[in-house]
Amino acid sequence: MDLKLIELASGKEAGSVKVSEAVFGTEFNESLVHQVVNAYLAAARSGTKGQKNRSAVRGGGAKPWAQKGSGRARAGTSRGPIWIGGGRAFPGHNRDFSQKVNKKMYRGAMKSIFSELARTERLVVVDDFKIEAPKTKDFVAKLNTLNLKDALVITEGFDEYLYLSARNLYHADVCDVASIDPVSLVGFKSIVVTQGAIKQLEEKLA
Repeated sequence: MDLKLIELASGKEAGSVKVSEAVFGTEFNESLVHQVVNAYLAAARSGTKGQKNRSAVRGGGAKPWAQKGSGRARAGTSRGPIWIGGGRAFPGHNRDFSQKVNKKMYRGAMKSIFSELARTERLVVVDDFKIEAPKTKDFVAKLNTLNLKDALVITEGFDEYLYLSARNLYHADVCDVASIDPVSLVGFKSIVVTQGAIKQLEEKLA
């Protein structure tokens, strides 16, 4: 299949790019995309909330006082749950929220997302996307040339100038092919992909 190629300098169509039907022409699998997006968000949760039980609290190795003769209740440790500074009786533990998603499912979801973007004309392929200096106004000017405001720009490799120019914009972002994720793809209205990045995506998702 063919995708329209836009010349970034003029914002006009400059031919087409031939792409794989297996990557950019598959049917949209909503349930698979939903599962992969949820798994990605779940894996980002820290799950570090937890308390210590009596064996995990430091100290308490020595018997506080003699078993008999003091008139006080028997005590074998000062780190029991009824003592100040002691451990919890039924503590919460750190949780792992990650969900298993195999490579085949992940690639299938990414293909489904890109295919739907291409089908709904939200995938914009440009010849190149570079700026001469790390200036936000230059980055915005490039998006205005494409008549876009809410967009994710995908490049072949990490571009420091693009990253610095886009980091203050809440409606735009930049990433390379190696760091794309399903949440970012479904979170922006439009996806701008360079011609070189399209070829890398085909190899990665084939």
